[in-house]
Amino acid sequence: MTDNPRETATQAALHRLIWPMRLTLAGLWAERIARAFWPLWTLVIATLAVLSFGAQDTLPLEAVWAGAVLVVLGLVASLVYAFRNFRRPMRTEAMARLDASLPGRPISALTDTQAIGAADPASLAVWQAHLRRMAARAAAAKPIAPDLKLARRDPFALRYVALTALVIALMFGSIWRVASVAGMGPGGADAMAMGPTWEGWAQPPAHTGKPSLYLNDIKEGALTLPVGSRIQLRLYGEVGDLTVAETVSGSTQPEPASAPAQDFVVTRSGKISIEGQNGRTWEITALADAPPKVSATGDMAREADGQMKLPFSGQDDYGVTGGQAVIALDLPSVDRRFGLAADPEPREPVTLDLPLPISGNRADFNEVLIDDLSKHPFANLPVTITLSASDAAGQTGTTGPLNVVLPGKRFFDPLAAALIEMRRDLLWARGNAPETVMLLKAVTYKPEGLFRNERAYLRTRVILRRLEAEATTLAPEARDEMAEQLWEIALMVEEGDLASALEALRRAQDRLDEAIRNGASEDEIQQLMDEMRQALDNYMKELAEEAQRNPDQQQAENQQTMEMSSDQLQEMLDKLQQLMEEGKMAEAAELMEMMRQLMENMQVAQGQGQGQGEGSQAMRDLAETLRDQQGLSDDAFNDLQNRQPGQPGEGQPGEGQQGQQPGQGGQSLAERQQELRDRLNGLNGLPGEGSERGEAGRQ
Repeated sequence: MTDNPRETATQAALHRLIWPMRLTLAGLWAERIARAFWPLWTLVIATLAVLSFGAQDTLPLEAVWAGAVLVVLGLVASLVYAFRNFRRPMRTEAMARLDASLPGRPISALTDTQAIGAADPASLAVWQAHLRRMAARAAAAKPIAPDLKLARRDPFALRYVALTALVIALMFGSIWRVASVAGMGPGGADAMAMGPTWEGWAQPPAHTGKPSLYLNDIKEGALTLPVGSRIQLRLYGEVGDLTVAETVSGSTQPEPASAPAQDFVVTRSGKISIEGQNGRTWEITALADAPPKVSATGDMAREADGQMKLPFSGQDDYGVTGGQAVIALDLPSVDRRFGLAADPEPREPVTLDLPLPISGNRADFNEVLIDDLSKHPFANLPVTITLSASDAAGQTGTTGPLNVVLPGKRFFDPLAAALIEMRRDLLWARGNAPETVMLLKAVTYKPEGLFRNERAYLRTRVILRRLEAEATTLAPEARDEMAEQLWEIALMVEEGDLASALEALRRAQDRLDEAIRNGASEDEIQQLMDEMRQALDNYMKELAEEAQRNPDQQQAENQQTMEMSSDQLQEMLDKLQQLMEEGKMAEAAELMEMMRQLMENMQVAQGQGQGQGEGSQAMRDLAETLRDQQGLSDDAFNDLQNRQPGQPGEGQPGEGQQGQQPGQGGQSLAERQQELRDRLNGLNGLPGEGSERGEAGRQ
């Protein structure tokens, strides 16, 4: 009576092992079949690959039969190898493998019986406790995965070679070619006599990127092909048993209908028919390649340094391959007064290449054309811009002319603006040289109130003497050389010594930015930081001296803005050094970009600070914008410091920013930055914009 509970518990424990044992047994079957039969299925797969490639259709009949004999011998040898090495797995083997995976082999223990002490209650209690522990261990049994590795048995990976060959054959051949082997056996000659075979291919133009089609795999009916697709047909058997009729090429001298090899190109919709036994007919729809489209997606914009920006989009069926923007003078829209009253000298339109995506889809994209035409004679004059795009088929699509004013650099200093206007008149027509001489004499008559830079004055006098001597016989090369010098003098007057200081600051910033991105050493970064601080100090010093030389040109609010920006830049430099010392190079690079944008806004504000009267309202708006940007930069830096390593950057959709100032309404930093850009671009009352308020600020 005491054995019944033990036997019941043992049977229950073994019953729970049924499914792990069955799965382990199935794994043993898979393992032994793979080890015994891998040569057989490798040979079968390799044979299918060769037949799918159509080797039997191109090789001599003797070679095909020799190959068939070798395949049969290989199959026999593979079967012999399989049956010699295959051993049917047993249930006990699966149970033993399952038992070996458990500590203490609990399954064997459950099937054992107590050898001695069966009548001793104490010994029996110990034995039953042992069985309970073994049953608990057996309950944790899991199926054992089969070992399907065949590297030792197949050191040359022949099974993978066969599989790869079959995949390639299915991609570039046809599995239906296997059926052609039947024609080589007994009665095959009769099968061949019943009807000849044929093959055909349709190859779309390369620029479409579409794959070739094997016409034998295409059923009768409708078939769409790009215009320019090449059709190749090969007719086998007796000449005349099969004929070809087509209306898609439009050829006036088609090949004979029964010619064994026929090639033609699809130029229009029509029909292709192979007439005869096993022939087919397709209704071809010729898909024409539409010309590309290009259009401007926004208004022409001007950067602070005078660069033009024109957003545009391009579309094409198979991708745009090139594009151009042609900029021509819109003479009827020019205000023909003063130096522009004379007939202009003919100039070729400006042709710019449109930027295309370096990677990605060129079938539908958006890009921005950016170029600097500040020095071109068309700058700040009405022009027409015609965009064009081309595709690989040689087709071109164009837009209607866009009537815009070509952006150029703005000069806020009255003398610099006057020199640029003289330069424009000189480039407009060489006949304006005498009037330009008179104007140069006027501005250099009493230089004390105009020229703050002695070198600019001396260079202006040199140009005056040269132009006066060559006014009536001015050559185009000499005119262009003097126009370049007038440009340099105007920059010198406009920016004064700020130009060299600003250039040094930009160089220092670029070098530091490059060092951060390329992982420079701490000593190198520290040296570049010192250079950056020194360049910033020099630049702010020049700004202060400029304000002292021209006190009337600085409004109190603009001066406050400059002081604020200087303090902000110094603070950002300190934060930048802290980030680099902490090894946060990604955050340091983002902060460098913020500093670059702030400096650009400072440059715009410094040049536009000369506005008075009605223009002062625009300056107050600009000062407020810069103050808002200071708060934005502080929030962005706090966001960088609080961001954990690997955390996504600011501006992820749907994410708010912690620590935002009251009243921001949950705006992200990216949204606030875009709002500042829009406000800065909307300051149309700044001097030099051409508006009445702006011109009033220049008076």
